[in-house]
Amino acid sequence: MEEKIKQILKEKVDPVLSGHFGGSSLSRYEDGIAYVKLTGACAQCPSAQDTLESVVKDFVMGGVPEVKDVVLDTSVSDELMDMARGILSGKIKVD
Repeated sequence: MEEKIKQILKEKVDPVLSGHFGGSSLSRYEDGIAYVKLTGACAQCPSAQDTLESVVKDFVMGGVPEVKDVVLDTSVSDELMDMARGILSGKIKVD
């Protein structure tokens, strides 16, 4: 199931979002719900939820009938959190 969703994101959603310097990725799929992160410029866009509703949901739910809903994943990656901790603790120097 996850591979089908990833394929739709890559082939259908990403070409649309690339026009706005963005993209998408599947964070996880569980209990019929696809959790999708928007990437690039789309990640911080104030219209991210609208993009999810008007673009991502249509393609994913239309292409994979088993998906009951698509939810915007706004969580922060572990890598970014580690970097922030490093900067705050002084272990990573920022010039």
